[in-house]
Amino acid sequence: MSPTTQTLLINGRFLEQPITGVQRYSREVLCALDNLLATGWIDNERYQLICLASRAAHDVPDWKRIRLETVGRHIGNLWEQLDLPLAARGRQCFSPANVGPYFLPGQVVTIHDASVFAFPQAYSLPFRWKHRILFCHLGKTARTILTDSEFSKHELVRWCGVPPAKIQIIPLGREHILRVPADPGVFERLRIGSQPYFMCVGSNSPHKNFGVVLEALARLEQHNFEVIIVGGNFDRVFQSQAYSLPENARRVGYLQDSELRALYQRAAGFIFPSSYEGFGLPLLEAMTCGCPVICSSAASLPEVGGDAVLYFDPADAAELASQMERLAADPALQAELREKGTSRAEQFSWTGTAKAVWEVICSR
Repeated sequence: MSPTTQTLLINGRFLEQPITGVQRYSREVLCALDNLLATGWIDNERYQLICLASRAAHDVPDWKRIRLETVGRHIGNLWEQLDLPLAARGRQCFSPANVGPYFLPGQVVTIHDASVFAFPQAYSLPFRWKHRILFCHLGKTARTILTDSEFSKHELVRWCGVPPAKIQIIPLGREHILRVPADPGVFERLRIGSQPYFMCVGSNSPHKNFGVVLEALARLEQHNFEVIIVGGNFDRVFQSQAYSLPENARRVGYLQDSELRALYQRAAGFIFPSSYEGFGLPLLEAMTCGCPVICSSAASLPEVGGDAVLYFDPADAAELASQMERLAADPALQAELREKGTSRAEQFSWTGTAKAVWEVICSR
C-alpha cells in the first residue's frame, strides 16, 4: 500500500442484521462503491475501503475491492459502541445503517428519518430511546448526516436539532429488484390463482398503516380481487399492530426479491398506505417492475412517486377505496401508470447514490 493511500473505514454492524430497508441501503451502497473502485471511477490506488465487522457478520457480499476485517470481542450494540470506536479511533468512518458509535466524532452517518420521534408508537421502547439519544448526539458530533429526502432533512432539523448545512440529501436506488429474475413459482406456493390482486409491502407496524387498506376493502361492495400483504414483523424493533383480516386479504410474510418481483409484475396495483416514510423503497420497487401504484400522500412519498402514481390521504379509507375501484376498472389507466412509473423509476440508481455518497466522503 502506497504511503499516500487514504483509508476509509465502514461500520459493518448491518452485516449482523436481518435485511430490512436500512440494511438493504447499506449493502447496496457498499456493493456500488466496490464496483466504482473496481472500474476505476474511484481511484483504487489512492483510496482503500475497509469494512469493520464483528464475528457475527453473515451473508457478506462478494466484494472485489472492499476488504472485510473482523475486530473486537463483542457483537451487536456492544460491538458498535465499544469495539468499533476503539478500532476506528483517529480514522475516517462511514456509518451507513442509521446509527454510529457515540464516542467517534467526525463520522459520516446515514440517518433515514426521524420516525422514532414523530411516530414513537411504532417502535419498541429500547429501540426508540437508543435511537433518540444517538440521533441527537450524532447530529452534533458527525461531520455530515446523509438522508434520503427533503422531508427527512426537515424532520432531522426539527426533532434532533441538526444544522441544515450539515445534512446532505441523497435518494435511494432500484437495481436490486432487477438483479434476480422473477420467480413464477411464488404463485403456486402462495396459492395465488388468476384472480386479480393488489399488493402491499411492509412490516406489521402502526406507521405502515395497513388498517386503512382493510377499511377501504370493507367499503368496496362489489369487487373480485384480493389484497396480499408482504413483510415480516421484526418484533425486536417494531411494535406490531394486530389486524383482523377479511377473507380476501392475507399476510404472506417475508419474501425473496425474486418472489417480490413476480408479484409486482402481475399485480393489478401496489398500495403503499404509510403514514410516515423517509423514502419508501417498496414504492420505487413497484414502479421499477411496472406495477401501477396507489400511494399515500404523506411524508416523503410524493418526492419519490412524482406524477407517476395515484395519491390518497392516508387517513381517508373512502378515498383509497375510490382509487382502488378506479384503477381496477380502467385498463388504460393501468397502462398509463405502468409506463409513467417505469420512466420515473429510471431516475433513481444505486450507482448514483454511491457516487453522491463518495463525493460527500471526499469533500473534506
